[in-house]
Amino acid sequence: MPSSDIELPRAAIFGCAGTELGLEERFFFENANPLGFILFARNVDNPEQVKKLVADLRLAVGREDAPVLIDQEGGRVQRLGPPTWRARPPQALFAKIAEKDRALAREAASLNAQLIALELFELGIDVNCLPVADVPVEGAHDIIGDRAFGRNPEVISQLGEAVIAGSMAGGVMPVVKHLPGHGRAKQDSHLDLPRVATDADTLRETDFVPFRHLYYAPWGMTAHIVFEAFDADLPATLSELVIQEVIRGEIGFRGFLISDDLMMKALKAPVEENVRLALDAGCDAVLHCNGELDDMIRISDVLPELTQMSWQRFQSAQAMMPFTEEVDVDALQAQLDEMIAPFM
Repeated sequence: MPSSDIELPRAAIFGCAGTELGLEERFFFENANPLGFILFARNVDNPEQVKKLVADLRLAVGREDAPVLIDQEGGRVQRLGPPTWRARPPQALFAKIAEKDRALAREAASLNAQLIALELFELGIDVNCLPVADVPVEGAHDIIGDRAFGRNPEVISQLGEAVIAGSMAGGVMPVVKHLPGHGRAKQDSHLDLPRVATDADTLRETDFVPFRHLYYAPWGMTAHIVFEAFDADLPATLSELVIQEVIRGEIGFRGFLISDDLMMKALKAPVEENVRLALDAGCDAVLHCNGELDDMIRISDVLPELTQMSWQRFQSAQAMMPFTEEVDVDALQAQLDEMIAPFM
């Protein structure tokens, strides 16, 4: 760990506007020195372009290990899509397989995650925001829906474990989400703030189960949801009670914790206030996704460096990554196709 007089990256992961860095963006990132970056569909066109953008982002902050994130879950959420990149199945497919053969489902989920990771690794992307470990309930908003591994907490736990292993085998850091659970939300937190009135014991027996099982994940992402049993006022992302007592305490999550996107409409306060609240509550870094330079400048005005504890968590996560061995991608893909074909 660096000594305290060495400048640490600042506690944010930023998006960018398009498929290449503009001069203003480059200058801003050089000066703001965010921990890392996140890519969306607006940022990707073809493999060579993505590789260059990723390299330019890291060059701007002067760190070859600056993390570059993406949401490449499969199904409805994949920023790299056909025809340039292979379409990937939603997590719900592996829950369907698990109904017949749980061991096969684990193997297929792991292999699928490894293949996604290998594709990302080739582009220089080293963090993927998966698995979704939420437990959807009847009547919840379909924002999670088929992104989840079904509704059985035990199955979700096992398949989440398989995805973490597969992603890491492919050289890409997984991010378990959305701590401590998004499955009961009756609103889409991109548009409104969900409130969950379920009692604490029920949450512990259902929603928290997969996250307790996956406590060791290197990275995690919070949920913009109010859990009234623990904090009736603030969503998990901004709640010291939820982060310290539930996520770090009861669940035991010890990895690097990032907020979900601070520009989602669930969070009503000015973004600068949300940055302060999220970091004070215990997030290691905040996520800002829209690539709007004016927003990022406002955030940078109040953005601190990573704390020494957060930097240590980040480095510990990096150290968890195994050496990536060369594999026959076509053979692995053929193996996966054979596994899942009867369930498609």
